[in-house]
Amino acid sequence: MKRAWALFKAHPYISNVLGYTTLFASADLIQQSLLREKPNAGSASDDTASIDWRQTAHVATVGFCFHANFNYHWLRGLERMLPGGGLKAVAGKVVVDQLIAAPLTISAFYIGKCPLFLK
Repeated sequence: MKRAWALFKAHPYISNVLGYTTLFASADLIQQSLLREKPNAGSASDDTASIDWRQTAHVATVGFCFHANFNYHWLRGLERMLPGGGLKAVAGKVVVDQLIAAPLTISAFYIGKCPLFLK
């Protein structure tokens, strides 16, 4: 386990990409499992049959291709622009992040999930 942790610390970009891809895919699976309809009391159905694996793969791809890369570079640049961990620096980072990155990442997520691209 120490070896794996050392590998992740040595290569933060790779761990970031793997982390975002896993986070997006697992969040989609959880969302689908929470929103799917419960089967009738008398019917026997497989739980995995109602999961849209294509949608999960699509969401994971959006996380892999855009969010992981964007956030890795954005957060590094934000730290360079506003270095430090004091209240003023953190508040500045939050304001800049919410004004610039939040609209971009939300737009990219919904454009990536657009029904036109799912077909």
